Amino acid sequence: MHPFLAFTEAKQSAIVALISELVRCESPSDQPQAVNRFVNLLASRIDGAASVKTLPGGRFGHHLRCEFKFPGAKSDAGKILVLAHSDTVWPLGTLAQMPLREERGRLWGPGVLDMKSGIGFFLYAVRTLRTLEVPVRRSIVFQVNSDEEVGSETSRQFTEEAARQSAVVLLLEPGTGLQGKLKTARKGVGDYTVTVKGRAAHAGIDYAAGASAVVELARQIPKIAGFTNLKQGITVNPGVISGGTRTNVVAAEARAEVDIRIAHAKDAAALDKKFRSLRPFDKRCSIHVDGGLNRPPMERTPAIRQLFKTARACAKELGITLQESATGGGSDGNFTAALGIPTLDGLGGVGEGAHAANESILLDRIADRTALLAMLLSRL
Repeated sequence: MHPFLAFTEAKQSAIVALISELVRCESPSDQPQAVNRFVNLLASRIDGAASVKTLPGGRFGHHLRCEFKFPGAKSDAGKILVLAHSDTVWPLGTLAQMPLREERGRLWGPGVLDMKSGIGFFLYAVRTLRTLEVPVRRSIVFQVNSDEEVGSETSRQFTEEAARQSAVVLLLEPGTGLQGKLKTARKGVGDYTVTVKGRAAHAGIDYAAGASAVVELARQIPKIAGFTNLKQGITVNPGVISGGTRTNVVAAEARAEVDIRIAHAKDAAALDKKFRSLRPFDKRCSIHVDGGLNRPPMERTPAIRQLFKTARACAKELGITLQESATGGGSDGNFTAALGIPTLDGLGGVGEGAHAANESILLDRIADRTALLAMLLSRL
């Protein structure tokens, strides 16, 4: 057995205990005080192994940045940036309905997969290297963002700043499926709000004087949905529709909130032009468009392919067959990949149910996942 795997198997109960402690410290995105409690807990568990500082999160909790200290000469060709996020989608008190528990070969609980297990794996990967006195030639920067689940509004600048000083970026987001596939491509993510202004009138007395924003928006929806091009990896989803005030009033205003996903950065401008070119069928109405792309796509570049090959070779030494995947969801890795920094995502927990009531990780994939992280940190 590889010594890294032997060490992490011996420490599995301790890793589970750490992950459990992190899960019990609930940290929803919209509760900065709760996120800060989590950040303080995490900083205390780093236990002097790194220089630790917090970064301002504005209306969100603090971001955490740690630089780990390993003996030996360091490469001047860039650092390893490891990204995680402290925030979850679960409101305070969720543990009462979704208690943390071990059963049926899994650890269950809110945030355990996305992504507190990944944080636990990383801390024990570092401990593996320190305990076994394994040389690490690059400085390792660990950044934990507090607003990833809600768009990375304040953390993006810090992520991009750290990425520009890095040779490679690793993300502790969960793997894909129960195989724990790594993520080598992610779609870019954005949203648009299409607002229609019409002309109000009494629906019974003066119907003809009105211009219904609801009717106009209803005619626009098929056109907007038609921007989807599955062959090009473009999806356009009008997900929320609202408008009008009362049934006896011709609607003066209506709006659609639209989610967009693109596989290739080159498609963003053309899609934006389509939204900006929307024109009313009823000339008495007007259309206003806000929004755009807020996460660029993470495209599978040759450098990312090579990085995955390195990870796959490491996994093979551990007796694991590692696969890769592409996903329509975004992460902070979208930002780093768009800067041209080789980025490998999905190195966290193996399980299912992220953002769902069955959120859980497989207990028998904890040791090999932790060992894989340790191996990557020592070889990149």
